[in-house]
Amino acid sequence: MNETGIAWTAAAFVELLRKKIVPSAVRSPEQIGLCHPAERGDLGVTVWVYDIRECEELRSHTMRSIDGNRQRYPSCFVNLYCMITAYSPGDARYRSAEEQKILEKIIQIFNDYGAIDMDLESGKSAGRGPACTISMLNLSIEEKLRIYGNTEQGYHTSLFYEIGPVEIKSERIRQTTRVTHVIFDVE
Repeated sequence: MNETGIAWTAAAFVELLRKKIVPSAVRSPEQIGLCHPAERGDLGVTVWVYDIRECEELRSHTMRSIDGNRQRYPSCFVNLYCMITAYSPGDARYRSAEEQKILEKIIQIFNDYGAIDMDLESGKSAGRGPACTISMLNLSIEEKLRIYGNTEQGYHTSLFYEIGPVEIKSERIRQTTRVTHVIFDVE
């Protein structure tokens, strides 16, 4: 997978969860996935990217040199907004407590590992530019209900996080020529 962009970052976010909460809070990595909570199937933890916004603080108009003869147009940086919901398959008497334990473990993970800036497989820097920080959003219950939407399942206690900045590199490249000689005429 290309180690840049929205899809890579969302997958790295899920992979971090899989590596840190299996098997302590969730039985298998396959029980954690990217989807809307209403479409969760048999997932125990859903991660839904519900919004993507431009990171205006990093807006740039500066070309980047690729080599001596080419420059890449500026990248766009965005922030991802995610909703994480836990579902327990257990007995109804214990379901809420089990889900709260999963959510607590997720909070602990993102507190301990507050950025996605490494290739999760090799442990080496992915060279994708700035690290993507992970920060919890403090939303009102009204905002959470509006994001959750009208599902027949009703609202489930969920966590809301912002991940960014995520770099989206421009495909536009400009050819340049280097100055090979300069003539100064002094009188």
